[in-house]
Amino acid sequence: MSTYAIGDLQGCYAELEDLLNKINFDTTNDQLWFVGDLINRGPESLACLRFVKGLGENATTVLGNHDLHLLAVANGVREPHRKDTLDDILSANDADELLNWLRNLPLLIHSTELNFTMVHAGLPPQWSLKKAKELAHETEILLRSNQFDGFIQKMYGDKPDRWAEELEGYDRHRFIINCLTRIRYCHVNGQLDLAAKNAPGKEDKTLIPWYALADRQTKKNKILFGHWSTVHLGNENTVEKYNVYSLDTGCLWGREMTAMRLEDEKLFSVPSHQPKIF
Repeated sequence: MSTYAIGDLQGCYAELEDLLNKINFDTTNDQLWFVGDLINRGPESLACLRFVKGLGENATTVLGNHDLHLLAVANGVREPHRKDTLDDILSANDADELLNWLRNLPLLIHSTELNFTMVHAGLPPQWSLKKAKELAHETEILLRSNQFDGFIQKMYGDKPDRWAEELEGYDRHRFIINCLTRIRYCHVNGQLDLAAKNAPGKEDKTLIPWYALADRQTKKNKILFGHWSTVHLGNENTVEKYNVYSLDTGCLWGREMTAMRLEDEKLFSVPSHQPKIF
């Protein structure tokens, strides 16, 4: 049996089919880990969502920021963005089933056997892996509870921007969500900067990629993440330098979709069918 971790799909279903053919995916033996952002901006969001859900126990998926955006739009909390491709999902006859499945996805997965942890975006430097798992679970419980409607109305915002154990209520859960699904850069003191999005080395010198902070408590843990397609444009050798594995290789932007076999860390990629933007 092999386990493959796959980068952001974002509605690129044809490329996912190509990638699964390339790795000879076998539902009787193989497992897939999806790094989140299954949907949005690409041409076949509904197909991606239905396919991954339909894999059942053959797939494990964490929530990404675009997945949460869909839940917010469906609940009338956010207006659709101009480039969103969510209409097919929202009007589907199985929309409620799909949305409920999304709500019940984890924010972090960890395998002791494979020695890998996966989140969509990243982790703040103050959290150990044990703490990250506890906090992710804490917020997962909220998302699955009858408090979901109240929380999703308060989920968006860039504050608080620094972890403190004393954080409570929606502020605490918002910080957890922001780290696991939105983080890219931090200041040297661990304060988040959620506005910066460029490739490493292209932003202000006072900003440091979350994985490169010297005091990051998860430096010894193997972390898989997506969300940040321009990491690879910054020529960052994240594995050797920082013990993290960036899986979003910009399929939506016309580059590649990538999978990594966790047992031997071998990479597999297929070209995008989308117009090349950068």
